[in-house]
This record gives sequence, structure tokens and C-alpha cells, in this order.
Amino acid sequence: MKNVFNRFAADESGATAIEYGMIAALVAVVIITALQTLGTKLTKTFTAVSNQLVAN
Repeated sequence: MKNVFNRFAADESGATAIEYGMIAALVAVVIITALQTLGTKLTKTFTAVSNQLVAN
């Protein structure tokens, strides 16, 4: 029984899966933030272009 417990305590495969999940979540947050910022800037750019086209 002690041998089974020692193997279970030494097994780190679950920790690795959790780490990969946390990295994937962090990457997703960074991508979402970047896309939102880019979307806001694109909206401002297209609005400015549209206003210039209407003015001319």
C-alpha cells in the first residue's frame, strides 16, 4: 500500500495538464484583449475614412 501511495505522490502528469490548461487560458486572454484593441482602432480608422469620403 505504501508503494502505491508513493507512486501516486510522485506522479506529476496531472500537474502538467493543469499547467498547459493555465497557459492556454492565458494565451486566450491575450488574444481576446489584442483583438478587442485592434477592433476599436479599426472602427475609428474606418469611421474617419467614411467621414472623409462623405465630406468630399
